[in-house]
Amino acid sequence: MQLTTRRYFYRSWYFEVLLLLALAVSVRTEAQSDEPEQNINIEEVVTISSRVEVPLERIGAAVSVISAEDIQLRGYHSVTDILRTQPGIGASNNGGLGKPTALRIRGEEGYRTLVMIDGVELSDPSRPQVGPAFEHLLTTNDIERIEILRGAQGFIYGADAGGVINILTKTGAGPLGGGINVGFGDFDTTKIDGTLSGGTERVNFFISASDFSSDGYNARTSDTELMDKDGYENKTLHTKLGWNPTNQLTLQLVARNTETENEFDGCGFPTIHACSESNKQSAFKLSSTYESDKFKHYLALSTTEVDRSDWHAGVSSFAMEGLIRRFEYTGTFKPNQHSTLIYGLDTDKAQVINNSNQVLERNEKGAYFEYQQDIGDSFFITAGGRRDDNDDFGKHTSVRISSAYLKNLSDGGRLKYRISFGTGFRAPSLYEISYNSGPYAFPPATNAPLTEESSDGIDFGVEYTGISGLFLGITYFDQNIEDELFFDLSGYSGYLQSAGKNRSSGIELVAEYPVTSQWVLFGNTTFNKTEDQNGLQRIRRPKQLANLGLQFSSFNDKVSLLLNYRSSAHAIDELYGIGRITLDDYWVMDVSTSIRLSQTMEVYGRLENLTDEDYEEITGFRVPGLNINGGIRIRF
Repeated sequence: MQLTTRRYFYRSWYFEVLLLLALAVSVRTEAQSDEPEQNINIEEVVTISSRVEVPLERIGAAVSVISAEDIQLRGYHSVTDILRTQPGIGASNNGGLGKPTALRIRGEEGYRTLVMIDGVELSDPSRPQVGPAFEHLLTTNDIERIEILRGAQGFIYGADAGGVINILTKTGAGPLGGGINVGFGDFDTTKIDGTLSGGTERVNFFISASDFSSDGYNARTSDTELMDKDGYENKTLHTKLGWNPTNQLTLQLVARNTETENEFDGCGFPTIHACSESNKQSAFKLSSTYESDKFKHYLALSTTEVDRSDWHAGVSSFAMEGLIRRFEYTGTFKPNQHSTLIYGLDTDKAQVINNSNQVLERNEKGAYFEYQQDIGDSFFITAGGRRDDNDDFGKHTSVRISSAYLKNLSDGGRLKYRISFGTGFRAPSLYEISYNSGPYAFPPATNAPLTEESSDGIDFGVEYTGISGLFLGITYFDQNIEDELFFDLSGYSGYLQSAGKNRSSGIELVAEYPVTSQWVLFGNTTFNKTEDQNGLQRIRRPKQLANLGLQFSSFNDKVSLLLNYRSSAHAIDELYGIGRITLDDYWVMDVSTSIRLSQTMEVYGRLENLTDEDYEEITGFRVPGLNINGGIRIRF
């Protein structure tokens, strides 16, 4: 049986690699004859790499961008499902929308990834590892684009080994306008979200509101008694206001409030399968930007508050409150058109009120700089460092060095070579420290104080962009976590610290090929080898992830169709008290479409898990089978 599984696994990824490589064959010639030559787009600008606008072609780190058009066409409710279509990103979910979700970039846990929306950090201070609540991030019509920085190169943010995800919403402009989206689907799912925006040269505003609810399904296989549905509700209000009192000065206010209610199984003792969780997260950021000929100054104050609690039998079983206050300044100096110096500082004050009403606090300060140099029009280098000072764990230095080189080819195409190296650190969270000093911890967790984790990572890649629109990319990455913190799942003694290194290395392949002016073939696959301190594969990290897709757009752009095939292979999980088990490989096909009825109205539909694949991302938790969703969007 093992031999058969292994052969099938290798046959699966070999087939997918062949499909990706096939995009580079001589059919390019046929495509070039079907449509006029296109200029290579090198002007796409992102801010995620260094907090300032930089053309994507000049960045040495691994960065990808998801457009608003792609988000809307795919139609997924969850931002996580959008992100897992990208190279190097995997996810596991405990039973549907609103349930705990771990999103892993290059095999690292989600709390190692910094998530921002319009510059507001969405870290949840009430969580054990102060990470983003991916399960509560839903897609709405206000998202303009998503930028993703993969790996341990987010030093300028103080980010850890996972990377940075920057979600940008639209900005109001022009006459008063807006839109409304009404969606529905299986599991009695409804989604209503609307936007209202407008602006002049001096002032602008963009407001979005969404109301999502789903009855869900019986998520946990161990619930053989009630067999009830585990529903989810999410209400989110997002506001962005801008004012330009002068041509050089911009003021902006971003405010976001999310309230969720979630039903789940498996709480209390003895185990109860009628549990619920309520979560409220409020965040705001007030910022100003002043720009002159050579200088640019950015100043911001922000606050994130979270209040969450668990309930069963009408009694609160767990409650946590968290607060993060943040001040940040970023300066930019351009002595000439080829050089840029970025510098800044930030301070964070975190506060947690735990289930025993104990107040825990911590301050951390950071300062950073980065120097960017263009050597001609084809060679770009950056070098920078960051110094953090943590109240409990002292001072630490993080660095990043990156380089990109562009080479024009005789066929009109372009090659890009890039390489980056970065380091980071993560201090034990207030929750981890308080748990080990609390009444529920015991040896070995209480035998030694926790220390900080450190991380480092390197990646290098080659990208080809053809004049016909063909894109091919390959990236190798290798990153390590030293002194990793983890919860003792075998003895439940508390939080322990590994004595060695956890490693994640692999290869990412990306391809996109416009077969004709209406059809685009695309795909990515990631081969990821992970090892814990004992040399064992880390749990829920598939050795291979892949996406293969085909997109169609009609001549008049009124009809769009997208097919996406997603696969996961050779992953393991851990059963408490039993040991490790192999998770089945799975292949999921999703199909989405949109039809534009007029300039202001379109209908859309989506078939998820078209083949009704039965699989598990986490042992003991079901996934939805075939389900149908659809709706209508109206702009005014």
